[in-house]
Amino acid sequence: MKLLQRYILGELLRVFALLLIVLTVLLVFVGVLREAADQGMGAKQILQILPYVVPSMLPFTIPATLLLAVTVVYGRLAGDLEVTAAKAAGVNPLRLLMPAFVLGIVLAFASFGLTNYAIPWAMGNIERIVTQAMEEIFLDLLRSQHTISEPEKGYSITVGDVSPTGVLIDATFRYRNGNHEQVTMRASYAKISFDLENKQALIELKNARGRVPGRDTEMMLDGQVIPFPMDLQLTKPKPRYMTIDSIRKKLHEFESGIVTNKLQRNQEAAMAMLTGDFQHLASEQMKEYAGYTKFANGRRRRFETEIHSRYAMAGSCLFFTFLGGPFAVLQARRQFITSFIMCFLPILLVYYPVMFLMANLGKSGSVDPTWAMWVPNAILAVAATVVLKKVIQH
Repeated sequence: MKLLQRYILGELLRVFALLLIVLTVLLVFVGVLREAADQGMGAKQILQILPYVVPSMLPFTIPATLLLAVTVVYGRLAGDLEVTAAKAAGVNPLRLLMPAFVLGIVLAFASFGLTNYAIPWAMGNIERIVTQAMEEIFLDLLRSQHTISEPEKGYSITVGDVSPTGVLIDATFRYRNGNHEQVTMRASYAKISFDLENKQALIELKNARGRVPGRDTEMMLDGQVIPFPMDLQLTKPKPRYMTIDSIRKKLHEFESGIVTNKLQRNQEAAMAMLTGDFQHLASEQMKEYAGYTKFANGRRRRFETEIHSRYAMAGSCLFFTFLGGPFAVLQARRQFITSFIMCFLPILLVYYPVMFLMANLGKSGSVDPTWAMWVPNAILAVAATVVLKKVIQH
């Protein structure tokens, strides 16, 4: 019996690995790399982000790939009457399905590890590479067009030339100062560096002269650094790009902020009532207290939903095998691809919509994500129990 289980497990691993490679490569090259190319990234940057894109996609491809592998292997076993022969020999079908269940448990832990550690690590490296690519794009624009203009951000840069080391020659800068006055500065040359963390281009002026409209005096600057925002259009950090430890720290910060905010609001309200300043109760400052509480509660619910959704998504690997294995055995005489479609289509139409619904309800505070995110898996468990009973009985 152990020999048969090892054979089934070996077939599962072989088919799963092959399908996972094919599906991941297809998604990477058709979807992700096309999007990267559309954003102006060159072949060098695309090759640099490729090692980080693949592990970040695995948590989303593993469950469906595992379901396909299970339906292929067990559908073939049942179609060749090996399951019937095993049952005739007194072997419980559960023992035949055990390799799939074990693989589902292992992949559930692996999927959680990838979601909690690989995705935050990969997204951090991808953002770093994209930011570095923006440095090259920034300088290439100045070399080719000799100007960068961002009216919405209130600045423009015009240069005569850009040296290979990034020095701007015969440069003119127009920007708004702290008083929102339009300043025009001309420098014989300027050194440029990049603050990748704050997404800024830092320009150090050398021998610069300039004027502010409405003033007669001329300014002379030498060595002053002026920050210019880079148009990165990068995604702001989202909960799914953070580890659970980082999310819990943020949760603690928001919970502490809510308590502190409530205490300050109550103190000011009490003081206003004691002094008879009832207008202060409807002031902008009191509205800001209420606004922060609403914002912090929203972020807290979002973080809590993200934590429980990771556990539920990882657990889906096990529940997919609970349903896919017995279903493939029942559909023995059908083609494996037909069995997969018949099994995956209800999952696509029921499981994922319910999962997204529970996630949205959890973020809005309508339901508790502690149990709500497990509702889709519970639906799979009920369906799998019904199918498994039929396999054992017949």
